[in-house]
Amino acid sequence: MAVGKAKIEKNLHRVRGEIAEACARTGRDAAAVRLVAVTKSADLAEVRSLIELGVTDLGESRAQDFLARTEEIAAWQQRRRAESPAEIRWHMIGHLQRNKVRHVLAEPGLELIHSVDSLRLAEEINARAEAAAKVVNVLMQVNCSNEPQKFGCAVGAALHLGELLCTLKHIRLAGLMTMAPLSDDSEDARPSFVRLRELFEEMRREGIGGAAFRHLSMGMSQDYAVAVEEGATLVRVGTALFA
Repeated sequence: MAVGKAKIEKNLHRVRGEIAEACARTGRDAAAVRLVAVTKSADLAEVRSLIELGVTDLGESRAQDFLARTEEIAAWQQRRRAESPAEIRWHMIGHLQRNKVRHVLAEPGLELIHSVDSLRLAEEINARAEAAAKVVNVLMQVNCSNEPQKFGCAVGAALHLGELLCTLKHIRLAGLMTMAPLSDDSEDARPSFVRLRELFEEMRREGIGGAAFRHLSMGMSQDYAVAVEEGATLVRVGTALFA
């Protein structure tokens, strides 16, 4: 059963409040943290409610879901164009297969690909972006938890991969992303977030990425407050908004 707009508004207020509290605990400006709503568990009415409440960063984990969701939201916006709906910034947050790259890049509202974890994938994005005469913002996904089932480059390979990504002219390395271990205790995620922040700081000292290198995408519904405490600029929240 769909969650009503009033419940979604209440959830959104709670999530934003907890982000602000985490920022206050660490002396950060809450405006520096962007909420990316992960819509895979939501139906169209719920997503529309969230947009109407002012959330304009939306993310999907699978390419086929990304493409379907962008299409249905575009159709909805077209029907209500006279109301001047907000422009949506789309985030591809999950593993991206190379044969899906051209389809994802065709979405005009694509803001950021969070999950570049290999040179081969980066080269495919770069080639498709060059053909489209655009530059694509990407994050490098790092497997900070060292879990074999997770995507992401190894921590020890991250600096070298980052340097290689910066040689590709049609992608822009905008930061790093990681996924912490799933756990009922949010503190179990902290070591992964600390490691990603340390790696981020090391890469900045080395000048990798330049001025564009400024984002840490980490934290989901179960651990986003800890992620914000450790420096996240992007948190990927789904269940906490739509449950």
